[in-house]
Order: sequence, then structure tokens, then C-alpha cells
Amino acid sequence: MYFAKISRAVIVLISSLIAVVAALPAAAQVRFAVTLPATVKGPVTGRLIVITARKDTPEPRMAIAMNGPPLFGVDVEGLKPGETRIVDAKADGFPFDMSKLPAGDYSVQAVLIAYTQTKRSDGHTIWVPVTQQRVIAFMNPGNPYSKVAKVKLDPAATAPVALTLSETIGPMDKEVDTPWIKRVTIKSKILSDFWGVPMTIGAEVLIPKGFQDNPKVRYPAIYTFGHFGGSFTFDDDPKSDTEGARRNAADANVKTGYQFSQEWKSDKFPRMVGVSLVSPGPYFIESYALNSANNGPWGDAITKELIPYLEKTFRLIDQPYARIVEGASTGGWEALAMQLHYPDLFGGAWVFNPDPIDFTRYQQTDIYKEDNMFTLRSSEWTVNEKLFRRSREGFPLFTMRDLSALEGALGSKGRSFYQLDIWQATHGPVGADGYPVLLFDKKTGVINKDVVKYMREKGYDLSGYMRDNWATLGPKLSGKLNFFAGEMDDFSLNLAVYKFEDMIGEVGGKDYPIRFLYGRPKKGHNWHHTDWAGVVREVADHVRKNAPAGAPLTDWNY
Repeated sequence: MYFAKISRAVIVLISSLIAVVAALPAAAQVRFAVTLPATVKGPVTGRLIVITARKDTPEPRMAIAMNGPPLFGVDVEGLKPGETRIVDAKADGFPFDMSKLPAGDYSVQAVLIAYTQTKRSDGHTIWVPVTQQRVIAFMNPGNPYSKVAKVKLDPAATAPVALTLSETIGPMDKEVDTPWIKRVTIKSKILSDFWGVPMTIGAEVLIPKGFQDNPKVRYPAIYTFGHFGGSFTFDDDPKSDTEGARRNAADANVKTGYQFSQEWKSDKFPRMVGVSLVSPGPYFIESYALNSANNGPWGDAITKELIPYLEKTFRLIDQPYARIVEGASTGGWEALAMQLHYPDLFGGAWVFNPDPIDFTRYQQTDIYKEDNMFTLRSSEWTVNEKLFRRSREGFPLFTMRDLSALEGALGSKGRSFYQLDIWQATHGPVGADGYPVLLFDKKTGVINKDVVKYMREKGYDLSGYMRDNWATLGPKLSGKLNFFAGEMDDFSLNLAVYKFEDMIGEVGGKDYPIRFLYGRPKKGHNWHHTDWAGVVREVADHVRKNAPAGAPLTDWNY
């Protein structure tokens, strides 16, 4: 009788579970048949991505992001005009595999990231998205894409959803010079020789008041590293000075680009030149500045080609004391990397919220001691997911596993043109196939310790590099390094800055002249200790104090 009761209870439980499962939305076992029209010039090798959005606007391809809709990617090789490629459950998916995509109504779109074959000087022939403009790979001009299709994804459907790559992303609007901003682009022989295709490097140059009227005056330069916006977000259009712009600027403790422009153009402001480097490469919109086995000899191109050209063209003082580097986030890492690896070329660095500068805190991972980028084992029985992004109050927003899935869908072999992949392309070795050997497995998070060793030996762990070379770098960089980070940096990047400060205390002592400032409380990735005009004035004071005897000071130092 007892067992009979148990059996009846089990039957009731199973029946209830079946009813619950039946009530859930069925997963859509769908396929997409994507065709390259016969009118398109081909064949095309690249990454084919299908985006499935619930909203009509924006277009699904325009919504690709960490908080964007599901997407699924596959490699295509030599896709000929008129041919069709199936994208199905075997595709790399974000934020889940295609088999888990709920049935329902969707706006669906496909885009094909076209790759260029490059025959590099290291002997490797690879396919990568080559661009001369700062634009993410899936937005590259020339990429074919489909119109948006309104479809019902039905698990009972047998025919694939048909999409045709009938459209082409058009050219980007060319940015024009203004009285204050001059844009230059030069062909880089160094990069072109390495990649085997034409490569350029350039800059947006912000000139000071009186530059045209004083042709004999030479100026100090602030080399600003970052993604977009030019030096210090300068914008002298009063229409840009909106209430929203002021709120956003105030949140970062700076002023709007228009407000800054009014100080830059004023009579009593230091006459310096702001140089914002334009250095998109085959793996990202930024080069990460240093020479790299995968990314190419960007350090050589910047220091041997671009800077001499700029110094001649814009009458820049060609001495270390008058070359200052500044940057935030990616640009913060680039600025510090340039100052450390070229200590005799630059005279000071202003480093804001940099990408990981100490690999014992590669965001939330100590890559030397830990074995996994995705998880942290807090006890024998509990494992927690590590974050890529958090709120300023510490709430989880996006995990490392999530971002790896997104990047895996956007591109294989380190070609996602996204954040984690460019770090690995910059820092890591070249594999036998010519592509980057990744630091960790995108599916499991397991860390490759051979790559860790390579990264440290090649000096990409900037804290480790300075520690290892303290006898040389310590004296040369005395009083030249300035660090700024919010204590609740959205990407936990403040943790590596703390470690860098600890390292300085260990090797240089508590009296070593260096500056670390932290934004508190609850200051995030955009925090600055002062506005941009204040930064320029700090830099001007630094240049003046470090100028050698007899150096020209009165012409530019108002």
C-alpha cells in the first residue's frame, strides 16, 4: 500500500511536469538559407551572421551589442554569387545556441563581414576584415546584408527562412577639416610590408589659437589615445552643447566638447597641439599601439613614421619633454604602454581607467594563478560566474561567458573585432594557422598557460614589465606617470591600477614620485579627476617644469 501511494504520487508529479513543459514556448528548430545574389562580385570569404530581433527598430544588424538580440554566426569560404549557405543549430550563438531560440515573431536580418586575404611577412596567409576607418567590422563599408524579413519562427516548419544579401553598406561620410581640426592619413610602409596589403595610419590634429598666424612657433603635443571623438571631445558647434550632453559630461566630471572648445580658443590657455591617433587594424578599431606578432608593428609605425610626419607638418617640438601621452580605457592602456616601452621618446603619461595593466587582475582573474576566465571557485561546493561588466553599485550586468559567446558568434579565430579578442590578438602568440593563439577557450573559459607565459615575457603585462625593468625604467619615469580610476569601474579595471600602485610601492618605495587618484564613491569607468581644460593645464605645467634650459616656453605657455 505504501509503495502504491508513492507510485501514484510519482505518476501525478510526472503528469504535472509534462503539462508544465507543454505550456512552455517551444524552441524554434529553424534554419536560415542565406543567398549571395548573382549580381554581387565574388567569391566572398568572411563571417556570415544572422540576427533575430523581436523589435522592428533599429534594424537587427544595427542592434548588435552586449545587450542586443540573439545572433548566430558561421564562417564562409569562397561563397560564389548565386550560392546559398545554411545557418542552423551548428552555428556559434549568442546569448544561446539556436536550438534554444524561442518560437515567435521576429525581425530577421543577415550580414556578411567580408574578409581580405593577407600574405604577411611572417609567412602566414590569413583572412581578416581590413579597414582604413574606425568602424566595427560588421559595419564595414562594402559588407553585403539582407533586407529585414518579418517571420514567424515555428518549430514545426521544415523549410529554412530565406534571406538574400541584396544590399551593400555604403561608404562612410568623409570627415572634413575645420579651422581647428586637421585630419591626416599616410600610407604606412612598415604596416603594409607586414600585412602584404596597403595599410594607412593617421591622426586628427587639434591646433591651438594663433597656429596659422605664428609660423615660426613650435608646440608641445599631447598624443591622445582612444576610440572616437578626437582630442578632448573638442566641438565648437554650439548646437552640440545640449542639456543631455552636459548631464553626460558632468557624470564623468568633465565639461562638454563645446565648453572645452571655448577654453581652448581663449586668450589665456596653453597653446598645445592635441593629436588623436587613427589606427584601425584587422582585429579592432584601435591598434593597441605596441608591436604585436598578430596585430603588426604598430609601435614602429607610430614612432618611426607617423610622429616624425606630424612633427614636421604641424611644427611640433621634437623632444621627449614636449611629447605627452594621454588616454582612457583602451587609450589608457595604449598611453601607458607607449610611455613604458618608449621611455626615451615620451615625457609623461596621463592614464585614465586603463584596460588591464596588471595581469594578476585581468579584470577579475589572476591569469597566473587561476585556471578559468569564466568562473571563480569560492569553496569546494560553490562556483560563481565572473563579470565583464557590473553596475556602479556592484550588480552583475554581463559575464565573461556572455561576452565570449558574443565574440564567438561575431568571428572565429580571434576575428570578432571586439574587446576580448583584440586583447588576445595584441598580447598573444601566432598559431600554426597564422591566427592568434587565444588566452582562454571561448566555450569553457580554460586558460592556456603557455599564452600567459608568452604575454608576460613580451611585456604586455605592463606592471610586470615595469617591475622586471625597474633598474632602467624607475629613474627614467620618475614624476612622469599619472593614474586615475573610479573605484567602481564598470569593468573592474581599477583592480589592476591598485596592483600597479602596490608594485610601485614594492620596487620604488613610498616616496617614489608618481600619482594615483581614485574616484569615490561609486565612480565608474568614465570618471576623471578634473575636466579636459584642467588636464591640458596640468600637462602644460608638467612640460614647462621638465623643459631643458633654453627651451622655448613663452611662445606657447600662456
